[in-house]
Amino acid sequence: MPDIIRINSTFKKELEVYMNKSEPALRHWNEPELGYFIAESPKVIERALSAGYEPVSLLMQDKDIEGEAAQIVAMCGDIPLYTAGFDEITDITGFNLIRGALCLLRRKIHPTVAEVCKNARRIAVLENVVNPTNVGAVFRSAAALNMDAVILTHNCSDPLYRRSTRVSMGNVFLVPWTYIPENEMNYPEILNNLGFKTVAMALTDNSVSIEDEKLNAEDRLAVILGTEGEGLLDSTIESCDYTVKIPMSNGVDSLNIAAASAVAFWQLGVRKEK
Repeated sequence: MPDIIRINSTFKKELEVYMNKSEPALRHWNEPELGYFIAESPKVIERALSAGYEPVSLLMQDKDIEGEAAQIVAMCGDIPLYTAGFDEITDITGFNLIRGALCLLRRKIHPTVAEVCKNARRIAVLENVVNPTNVGAVFRSAAALNMDAVILTHNCSDPLYRRSTRVSMGNVFLVPWTYIPENEMNYPEILNNLGFKTVAMALTDNSVSIEDEKLNAEDRLAVILGTEGEGLLDSTIESCDYTVKIPMSNGVDSLNIAAASAVAFWQLGVRKEK
């Protein structure tokens, strides 16, 4: 059972990580030791805990300890649990705790690309996707639509940022993921060497339809999606085995990455028996 600590205005130092630390600062806190991240809402926190992330402390309204957050409280062992009423927490921290709970968790060491891809048949790759909302939405689609893993380039937004985990509904903790090493520029070649055919999702004339039967006939596919607005780098497109375009109608020229990923994953994912 966590150590329940009722807070007041003197607890500024204990709550500093929830109040004043930016997410990049938390990510690099304690270097060279592992940093931290904050998960928000009981569902997201539960999925993080179930995935093996180590909790450091909790912050929640006192009414939720035996209410909506009871399950995560039971999962967290004897860590500090800071609590007060809604108005008190708002006055002390400066923000409205409207989603029930916050949990500070310790990060894990990232697996290698080879480790994440070892048993995968379909993976998603995000290139320079900087919007955390879009990263979270892609993870949610990946979990729902038969992607076995997600790989990110180093310029992508962090999947463990609070907005990404929340938008994904905690699915960032269900789908294996990692980063491509920062010095690896031609990552489609890395994926080819791991046995994947690479698919660049791009709006080019030199492309095949996403409905092309050759795509689903491939045993292993890596579906690569680019940054908002600019899309994939030309060098990435040139390095891929396929360039694929989603057919459009009514003069619409493109979909945002969240919608495009859902279409691509549904069409190209390996259907799994229920």
